[in-house]
Amino acid sequence: MNTASLDLTPAPAAAPLSRMVLAQASFELRGMLRNGEQLLLTMIIPVLLLVLFSSTSLVDVGPGERVDFLAPGVLALAVMSTAFTGQAIATGFERRYGALKRLGATPLPRGGLITAKTLAVLAVEVVQTALILAVALALGWSPHGGAGGALAVLALVLAGTAAFSGFGLLMAGTLRAEATLGAANLVYLLLLVLGGVVFPLTEFPSGMASALELLPIAALAEGLRDVLQQGAGPPVGALVTLGAWAVAGLGLAARFFKWE
Repeated sequence: MNTASLDLTPAPAAAPLSRMVLAQASFELRGMLRNGEQLLLTMIIPVLLLVLFSSTSLVDVGPGERVDFLAPGVLALAVMSTAFTGQAIATGFERRYGALKRLGATPLPRGGLITAKTLAVLAVEVVQTALILAVALALGWSPHGGAGGALAVLALVLAGTAAFSGFGLLMAGTLRAEATLGAANLVYLLLLVLGGVVFPLTEFPSGMASALELLPIAALAEGLRDVLQQGAGPPVGALVTLGAWAVAGLGLAARFFKWE
């Protein structure tokens, strides 16, 4: 056997980017599922709000079944709680404790980390959506839209996830962990009240309502209602609004995110 042509010189190299991203996404997902506080925020609170406001007349949601109005809004809230609030807080403390600094020394680029975290968020949202749908159906929800509506809902959720994920990571990557914790929870509460989740935007003055419609949570909630409550076609306006927020948030996060 001729071994003269064999090259046994070690050739260390980074794994392919796709493999690194998937490995990091799997790690992020396991961390999210082990975090009890995050599960409370992302799973329990939206379900409790759905049950509470569907079962009582605390808020006038207009004609029709209360759950038909509330279920799409709670789905939007679940997306925001996972992609924005939970992710911002978790990433902010990872940065504080030096976990991100160690990741910064690996071949995984900043964009790869953002992609991995977004993939983990999407995986959690699958579980969230299944839980919320089951509870809403048990409460008498009758969604509309058919197969075309399901595709429109998927597009809205993906666009909303990208928008909230970008700004969550931007906040976590630029502010101190304590400031991120406070700011993320404050934004969550404000958007819960002002974003058309459980309170119709028509309850606000017309000028204020027009401005609130431009918020990502309002665009997502109203887009989901157009499809699931009204059976309307693809919500182009909501998708455009969410797409603009997604481009801005992910672009700013990719540029200004700090590892330490």
